[in-house]
Amino acid sequence: MTAYATIFGAKDLQVMNFSDLLADQGRPGTEGLVMHAQFSAGPRAPLMDCDIPPGMGTAGMGWSSVFHAAPTVDRAKEIFAALSHGGEVELPLAPGSWSPAFGMLTDRFGTRWMISVEPGAQ
Repeated sequence: MTAYATIFGAKDLQVMNFSDLLADQGRPGTEGLVMHAQFSAGPRAPLMDCDIPPGMGTAGMGWSSVFHAAPTVDRAKEIFAALSHGGEVELPLAPGSWSPAFGMLTDRFGTRWMISVEPGAQ
C-alpha cells in the first residue's frame, strides 16, 4: 500500500494491523500482519485494501479489478505508467468511445487495474 500511496500521491495512508485489535478479537497467527490500509486516491473515495487472516482461505483476485477514474488524461498516464512498471499491460491506455483514456493492466503485485478518465476531462 505504500507503493500505491506513492503512485497516487496520497499523504494520508492509514494502516491498521491485526495486533491493533483488542486481545479477545485477534486471531492467532496474525501478529505483525496488516488488517487493512487506506488512503485518498481522489476527491470522491478512498482506496482501501483488506487482508484475509490465515485460515480463512481465498480464491485470489480472479477476474476482479480495481477501477480508478483519474481527473485528467495526463494524470491517468502518470498513474498507468507507474502501475505498469514491472507489471503487464493488457490494454494500453488509449481513447475510447466512453472515455478520453482507458487502459487495463496487472501490476507487479498481481493486482489487476482499470484506469479511466471521466468523459469530458482533458
